[in-house]
Amino acid sequence: MILGKRGGFILAVFTLVLCFHLQALAAPSVQRTVLSNQLVLLMSEEHSLPFVTLEVLIDSGSRRDPPGQEGLSFQTAKGLLLGTSKREAPAIHEELDFMGTSLDASSTRDYSAVTLRVLKKDLDRGLDLLMEVLTQPAFPEQEVRKEVEKTLAAIRSSEDQPEEVAERAFDRALFVAGPYRTPVEGTMDSLARLTREDLLRFHRTYYHPNHSILTVVGDITAQEVNTRILPRFEKWPQGTIPESPVVTTFAEGQKTLKIDRSITQANIVLGHAGVSRSNPDYYALTVMNYILGGGGFSSRLMEEIRNKRGLAYSVASFFDVGKYPGSFQIVLQTKNASAREAISLSLQQLERIRKEPVSEKEIEGAKKYLIGSFPMRFDTQGKLVNFLTQVEYYGLGRDYAEKYPSLIHAVSRDEILRVAQKYLYPEAYILVVVANLKEAGME
Repeated sequence: MILGKRGGFILAVFTLVLCFHLQALAAPSVQRTVLSNQLVLLMSEEHSLPFVTLEVLIDSGSRRDPPGQEGLSFQTAKGLLLGTSKREAPAIHEELDFMGTSLDASSTRDYSAVTLRVLKKDLDRGLDLLMEVLTQPAFPEQEVRKEVEKTLAAIRSSEDQPEEVAERAFDRALFVAGPYRTPVEGTMDSLARLTREDLLRFHRTYYHPNHSILTVVGDITAQEVNTRILPRFEKWPQGTIPESPVVTTFAEGQKTLKIDRSITQANIVLGHAGVSRSNPDYYALTVMNYILGGGGFSSRLMEEIRNKRGLAYSVASFFDVGKYPGSFQIVLQTKNASAREAISLSLQQLERIRKEPVSEKEIEGAKKYLIGSFPMRFDTQGKLVNFLTQVEYYGLGRDYAEKYPSLIHAVSRDEILRVAQKYLYPEAYILVVVANLKEAGME
């Protein structure tokens, strides 16, 4: 989209009005309870629509996949909806369709989640189905194999997506060892080895309430939660979950990976070791990264590479944080012929933000946007469920929504310079280029 001066001015005014409006929205009110089986329950009333949304987070992400069985957490989560001890998959979907209810299961690097969105009038039936797939999955052999084949097909298809090829290569090169080295969905080799018994064992090992969070948001009162939801979840038996130390080892020094493809656009990932969500410098890094490359059209990378020179339609930087240290990345696409120049400009901006303080205009603009847009993270029932669950999981504190603005506002120009010098490494980076290497002059 191209905006003239008047259009750009109107958009800027609209953005500021929107930010101030969102900033005025009240933070969600949350009640927290720990059940007798150590399940953490979070509850927030939201009566604008006659729906209730529940999310069960289980501490069973791909970081718990045994070596050689990468993708096990992912397939276990998918397998929850393939049938239970009481009904087969078609019966589950028929029940969901009849109620107009959604029931989803997924896995990330850190955790798995099962999410139910149901009309309040169908809450009891929805809860019965949720508990059934959560605690009594059958993992039928034929259905599990079909799901594995679907994942294998998706992995094969992703080989034709240069941005995905670049991202996977970057992770393999950066993470020498640790929980985030392999894709959540696994690999061609590891998936071929998975069996139904592996899924059953993983479920028996990790799907327990004492390492889980239940979040309930919607058209429901605390009394109704106590009488209609708690009795079901209190029957979920505890289990002993094995713990093993997590050690992340990053590659050292500078490394470049070139992958030749017959494409017109070079896909580039440049980055290095990052931080965990619990890092005390997270908020200063958030502001710093917004100025560098996270702020869309207002970022330095976008200004230098796209706006001034027209070398890329999009370019961005981000810290990929998790329970454990993740990565810092600059990601961009550009014509093959301009790949070298775009990489050089990216490195120049890394150096610049490490050597000189950002301007007052830049830091104030970043703060206004980050604070003003923050309530958009919980402006729908589904977003609020996810927001509350992650706040609990990452230990951010029950007052996180209230204190976030002050945490961002407190970041100073000196702090931005300090964290840029501490956490950005323009002299020791991993560079992945997926391109027509001859046209890019990088053979």
